[in-house]
Amino acid sequence: MTQVLSPRTGGHIRKSVLPHFFIFVLTILLTLPAWSAGKEKDEDTLKNAATVLKEALDSGKIPRNLLDQAKCVIVLPNVKKFGVGVGGSGGRGPMTCRAGKEFEGKWSAPAMYSIGGASVGLQVGGTSTDFVLLVMGEKGVDAVLQDKTKLGTDATAAAGPSGATAASTSVGGVDVLTYAKAKGLFAGVSLDGATLHADGDANKRLYGTTTSAREIVRGNAVKTPAGGQPLISLLDSELRKRGSSK
Repeated sequence: MTQVLSPRTGGHIRKSVLPHFFIFVLTILLTLPAWSAGKEKDEDTLKNAATVLKEALDSGKIPRNLLDQAKCVIVLPNVKKFGVGVGGSGGRGPMTCRAGKEFEGKWSAPAMYSIGGASVGLQVGGTSTDFVLLVMGEKGVDAVLQDKTKLGTDATAAAGPSGATAASTSVGGVDVLTYAKAKGLFAGVSLDGATLHADGDANKRLYGTTTSAREIVRGNAVKTPAGGQPLISLLDSELRKRGSSK
């Protein structure tokens, strides 16, 4: 038997549904600007990473021959200290890896990572600093791509050699070489205890879909966003200078 709603009943349903509908629409309208602003900030982080890496390479403190050997690079600009007397820190930045099974190709689209507990550089350099990490072996790459990695535990880490000492320093067995900018200068620092974590929210904002860090840097699943072009172009240009890309 078909039930016919009276005008009064229909009006009651409309009154009860409409407020929920308007709340839903309002939530969408408020979320979109925040999402857009978040993506713009992510793009700015990518651009800042290119500036940081260029400064580090131009200074000679991060030797180009070590960059040639690296499987992946992580650049973390402007990592901030939480507060006075607090050793903990937080920040984010891109990771990019060389393409190909043997890591001999050009550099991949960047995946965003966050870092916590990077207190060493901050204690000597003020309230914020820049970090550059060279991931030197496949074991280190696999560890970092496990989503959450504690340096010194899940992946071995050491202060990166600088300048003339780099040519004669063996990096065999070290998964990650770490550098920080302290008092305006880059130098190798130990980041044992710092934690790297794939930033899924930032990656979703950048690429418009849920994509793992592994898919981004090893699976060629996405194209480099506009903000990441300066970083990838810088790294690829280093390959061309040294003739080390295939």
